[in-house]
Amino acid sequence: MILLVTGGARSGKSRHAEDRVRALGGQPVYIATATAGDDEMRARIEAHRAQRGDGWHEVEAPTDLCAALLATDGIGPRLVDCLTLWLSNLMLAGRDWRIEGEALARALAVQTSPVVLVSNEVGMGLVPETPLGRAFRDAQGILNQMVATVAAEVEFTVAGLPLRVKG
Repeated sequence: MILLVTGGARSGKSRHAEDRVRALGGQPVYIATATAGDDEMRARIEAHRAQRGDGWHEVEAPTDLCAALLATDGIGPRLVDCLTLWLSNLMLAGRDWRIEGEALARALAVQTSPVVLVSNEVGMGLVPETPLGRAFRDAQGILNQMVATVAAEVEFTVAGLPLRVKG
């Protein structure tokens, strides 16, 4: 089972995704894509850990998400939080996000344990002022479409409430 949970910032998507993974039973695996580059981000990561609580096996995968999925398949249900930071990390590292996105779609298609992926919908607001901002917005929309294509379920979260889009 592959589930994509999307929504805006602070929409409740991570909490909802955590609940979905816990409900699957077994040893939950948290695949983190964030990096603690500054104090504010370190605080955000710690807040996410506190919200999740104990009992999660954590794997850090700021860029090598496919390898993390393959290495953790069979351990238990996985939560990838989030594709937006993963995409940002790839772009900042100068990696081809399209090739990485296609590889992710292929990796997801062969998973035997459930995967719940969190991603932001960044294209619902104003058009970004800068070329980099527009490129990121476009890339995120395309990446979300790539993952939604292989996902059995897609949910859009708004105001803490999930809306089923697919499945």
